[in-house]
Amino acid sequence: EGMAPPKRILFPPEKICMVWQQRQSAGAGLFNVGNTCFLNAVLQCLTYTPPLANYLLSREHSRACHQRGFCMMCIMEAHVNKVLHSSVSAILPLAVLKVFRCIGEHFQPGREEDAHDFLCCTVNAMQRACLSTSSDLDISSQSTTVVHQIFGGFLRSRVTCFSCKAISDSYEAFLDVPLDIKAASSLTAALEDFVAPEHLDGENCFKCNKCKKNVAASKRFTVHCAPKVLTVCLKRFDCFTGGKISKVVEYPEYLDLRPYMSQADGEPLHYSLYAVLVHSGVSCHGGHYFCYTKASNGLWYQMDDESVELRCIDTALRQQAYLLFYAR
Repeated sequence: EGMAPPKRILFPPEKICMVWQQRQSAGAGLFNVGNTCFLNAVLQCLTYTPPLANYLLSREHSRACHQRGFCMMCIMEAHVNKVLHSSVSAILPLAVLKVFRCIGEHFQPGREEDAHDFLCCTVNAMQRACLSTSSDLDISSQSTTVVHQIFGGFLRSRVTCFSCKAISDSYEAFLDVPLDIKAASSLTAALEDFVAPEHLDGENCFKCNKCKKNVAASKRFTVHCAPKVLTVCLKRFDCFTGGKISKVVEYPEYLDLRPYMSQADGEPLHYSLYAVLVHSGVSCHGGHYFCYTKASNGLWYQMDDESVELRCIDTALRQQAYLLFYAR
């Protein structure tokens, strides 16, 4: 509603399966080769994303892929199959390490990188791989890849002019939602802040097309199209100082996204937590990343580089979370 329909569907939405097709205990841990805990933690969260894992385990992508050179989808397919079918307790994520600089050219081997940055670059590289055979696609068609249909949604930005009450809507695609936590002590409070109207006036006023002048207005973001997998980044790091907000931010096992949607009155939109990525340490320039993931057997595991240990959901819910992964 309000958005142009796609001219082409790149992947049939009915083929995306949100429920694990194979049930098993957790797969292999990942060896750290020197400051690669951020990479290991992100890869484990992606490996236990049910619709992505189902697709990659089917090997459908590599069978049809004609891409020469770097293809992030082929690399993730090989990695996920290796982790989940491994007979050893830990493996080296060699396929990913080999293309580290292709995922993000600003990444430096041996340097501790930001896990959220690495996640964004990895998912974007997967999205580019899905678009590699299709040029000149409209934005709606680009959002029909298997990657965007799993992780992607659309935000609506609505500006309302205070003078003439005219409404101006614009839409932007997203693959994750970064949330400010300076004033929030829970995920739901951070989401409420995210959709709270912002007052535009003074230097920040709005040029209204109807009034033909700069006016005071309100601007409000809402989730317009909900993703199948909701990835949330709790913004713990200061962009300038690298300092960290270490406070507790509570997050639930089950989340209803409906109150934060453009259409707030409707059926609940239930999500279930399946992975939590944690940063321990005092700044973004150091510390350690690890994660908690829910395997296809329904049990939670702490994944800390090569170590994979069974944990209870209560432990997974009491962490200093940096990234949260919820599935519909």
